[in-house]
Amino acid sequence: MPPTEPATVGGLFRDLVCRLERASLHYGHGTHNAHDDAAYLILHTLHLPLDDLGPYQQRIVAPGEKRRVLALVERRVREKIPVAYLTHEAWLGEYSFYVDGRVIIPRSFIAELMRERFEPWLQRPVRDALDLCTGSGCLAVLLAKAFPAARVDAADLSPEALAVARRNVARYRLGRRIRLVCSDIFSRLKDRRYDLIVCNPPYVNAASMRALPREYRHEPALALAGGTDGLTLVRKILAIAAEHLRPGGLLVCEIGHNRRVLERAYPSVPFAWPETSAGPGHVFVLKRKDLVPLSSAEPPLRPAKRRRDER
Repeated sequence: MPPTEPATVGGLFRDLVCRLERASLHYGHGTHNAHDDAAYLILHTLHLPLDDLGPYQQRIVAPGEKRRVLALVERRVREKIPVAYLTHEAWLGEYSFYVDGRVIIPRSFIAELMRERFEPWLQRPVRDALDLCTGSGCLAVLLAKAFPAARVDAADLSPEALAVARRNVARYRLGRRIRLVCSDIFSRLKDRRYDLIVCNPPYVNAASMRALPREYRHEPALALAGGTDGLTLVRKILAIAAEHLRPGGLLVCEIGHNRRVLERAYPSVPFAWPETSAGPGHVFVLKRKDLVPLSSAEPPLRPAKRRRDER
């Protein structure tokens, strides 16, 4: 028999795309399609730069390298594990973070707004900032990078998540500026005041939680489930946040697709909706002066009307 031709990166990539496209997979954890998954798994496993597969199309893939790539693809297909958990690496912009099943995979639109340091809404220097529901600590790290003079508290209810956050804080040598706090929202932060609070809380509503694809079920439910309408924790944050902001301070909060529900519950609140890569409506911004009236009472739950296409 003629000798088998050695595998190349380009040939392996084409084979993997076909394999992934035949599988019933869902994306949205840093990759968007089978091409993204295949390219990322190859480049990561072969320790090649992640920005472009093109220059390596003719590179020979050693048998051991090919086995490692195929093993990851097999788990992706059979167990529906997102690639970030397979590689223990997730990216927000130019920064990478260690992740595993103790935390959700970073994908916050708040990271995009940090590039402009929340202008024009943030109108005071940032000496103290808080990343609420920090998870992997990714937004806390980005806060420390965006505001080099700031001290950052990173709070989360889950000790397991904080263990992952600690690893990422150490990776960027920010242990002197980022303080990790095990706290149920503000419960362990009673005397703290901040110039800026960012939060990517659990906001998936109950109906959507029941319909989540398998990929999302690998993530901690605690970090996803937002109650009946997705806003259980958001309501608590809105009721308390003013007490933890200095005059002129800012709250930045991500809520997914819950804009209509939120505005229906708080019709008089002047939410601002910055533009993100997904459009406006996924992240709101509120100044402290607009949060003060909310600290006296919590509005009743107003379930959204069900659409005909909802289960």
